[in-house]
Amino acid sequence: MKHKWYIIVLSICLLHTACEEFVDVDLPDNKISSETVFGSDETANAAVMGIYNELYNLDGFSNGGFRSVTLLGDLSADNLRTITLNQEMSEFQESEIISDNAYNQTLWSSAYNIIYMCNAVLDGLDTYSGVSNKTRDRLMGEVQFVRAFAYFYLVNLYGEVPLVQSSDYRQNAMAPRSSIEDIYSAMTTDLESSIHVLGDSYGEGERWRANRFTAQALLARVHLYLENWEKAENHSTEIIGSTENFTLLDHLDDIFLANSKEAIWQITPAGRSLSFVTNEGRILILTSPPPNSQKPVALTTDLMGSFADEDLRMEHWIGKLDTEDGVYHYPFKYKVNSANVITEYSMVLRLAEQYLIRAEARAHQDNLPGAIADLDKIRTRAHLVPLSIIDPGINRAALLDSIHLERRRELFTEWGHRWLDLKRTGSVSKVLGIKKPLWQDTDVLYPIPETEIDKNPSLTQNNGY
Repeated sequence: MKHKWYIIVLSICLLHTACEEFVDVDLPDNKISSETVFGSDETANAAVMGIYNELYNLDGFSNGGFRSVTLLGDLSADNLRTITLNQEMSEFQESEIISDNAYNQTLWSSAYNIIYMCNAVLDGLDTYSGVSNKTRDRLMGEVQFVRAFAYFYLVNLYGEVPLVQSSDYRQNAMAPRSSIEDIYSAMTTDLESSIHVLGDSYGEGERWRANRFTAQALLARVHLYLENWEKAENHSTEIIGSTENFTLLDHLDDIFLANSKEAIWQITPAGRSLSFVTNEGRILILTSPPPNSQKPVALTTDLMGSFADEDLRMEHWIGKLDTEDGVYHYPFKYKVNSANVITEYSMVLRLAEQYLIRAEARAHQDNLPGAIADLDKIRTRAHLVPLSIIDPGINRAALLDSIHLERRRELFTEWGHRWLDLKRTGSVSKVLGIKKPLWQDTDVLYPIPETEIDKNPSLTQNNGY
């Protein structure tokens, strides 16, 4: 049991260089280690900051890198394509992932690493009395949000997965898969608890720490996926209505800056890595010389063809690289791939998505004028003619198609939205069956990593693998 607390102590030490000698000391027992971490507001807060840092520092689902949801999700869909030889990435693009794919293994394990850290902090805050009640409530709300965030991607990528909510490693190691309903119920409980205890403000103005609106934004998305249309609309409406905190920015180049007013939650590249740029900027921006193993993907012609010529997102969010081998278009939402000062944070939740969530929820409730008004907020910013002008009498089915198309154009290369949207709307086989020759209906879920099944006999494999 000492191992879990070492993780938390190590997280603190990553933020305080004076602790370098401390990690070399063999702590006498678990009780002392736990009491050290949760002995004061300062150390408990540092432990939670360590979790936020790991969202970027871990090579995995949340850091925007090679093995992230952002990259692998858009390869699985039809937004990104590989342009260098990388077998394991190609398996995602071709929907032929084998169960020992190392990228898939990292995707899974990194999410569970975050969950284990969250569970350890939650157990510690619940067990030890060294933290003030006010700080304890705030930290618990933040950590519950992060845990729900990790489970959101696990359940949407793999389906039924183990639901572990304690820091007992031995118990967790043998946990069977839980139903999708139970996992969503646990996520909803965590997020509702977060909303109840978190305030409206961001700590020191930095939007990489969760607040009430952060939890509401994810809960709005959760209810959209669960087809709880009224609840999705209500949560989105509260965020959209908080105009003192959030606004749709007129200039597309400003959206992905650190702490932009469109950001509801971001992940900072700062921390022990001492990085000054996002992984999205480092990897996705193509520069001369031609693409290589560090620049392995480009946008698909299919995505490029979804934009109208007058769409400002083509001008501001898509770059072009001419080489002897051909022309590559690449995501250019992030503008910086090398720097000595941080100007951009990795965007996770932003206001534009909330308008699109509310538009879809309203359409399903037959509030078509309200849905059109929300969709037009996104269209007019991109300099597209409002739908209220070109097709005010649009029917619900066509309006939903327009919303889903706008989600693709607005949210490309952000957290696998296109992949998850195709799946939740039931259109994935219809769309990808034409574009991917090896597509099978069972490819809708990734395989449970073979190494996890070998370690845990309670796990079963997804169909088709």
